[in-house]
Amino acid sequence: MSRRESPPLPPPPPQLLGGQSGECEDRPERAEPLSDAEREIIQDTWGHVYKNCEDVGVSVLIRFFVNFPSAKQYFSQFRELEDPEEMEQSSQLRQHACRVMNALNTVVENLNDPEKVSSVLALVGKAHALKHKVEPIYFKILSGVILEVLSEDFPECFTAEVQLVWTKLMGALYWHVTGAYTEVGWLQVSSSAV
Repeated sequence: MSRRESPPLPPPPPQLLGGQSGECEDRPERAEPLSDAEREIIQDTWGHVYKNCEDVGVSVLIRFFVNFPSAKQYFSQFRELEDPEEMEQSSQLRQHACRVMNALNTVVENLNDPEKVSSVLALVGKAHALKHKVEPIYFKILSGVILEVLSEDFPECFTAEVQLVWTKLMGALYWHVTGAYTEVGWLQVSSSAV
């Protein structure tokens, strides 16, 4: 099994992500806030990741599309790509990988400003709900793939403790994104992704 192909991670605990199957209507009242120490851990480890953000982002998207090919339905520009090497060479995939990593960077850089984080993730959620019509479950799946790739690519940084903190962050991101879906009246939930 290559670095890009791995068995899917089990879904993160529902109490962190606000539901068991991606439903927006079963969200907890709020995301569990990060402590100062947790924010520092995330920002410290992110510094190592962001030095290689394009390559890491490409690895994340390739693994996401190889393991969850139904996700490609939302990407007309690289929907037909099957081969991981072909995906790696795609300039459109690289551009999207950079957008994903830059959005994450904005979140990590602004962890001390919850309003900024919330507004960035609301924009991401609304765009994916209204413009791209992406099912919210894909954000949960992508979060797991991100955690998996970071743990494998940066084992010296992503200890068990760090992975728990990042899982908590991904749960908060998912909570904010699905909040935007709820706000725009998104009701469609499908299990086609899993």
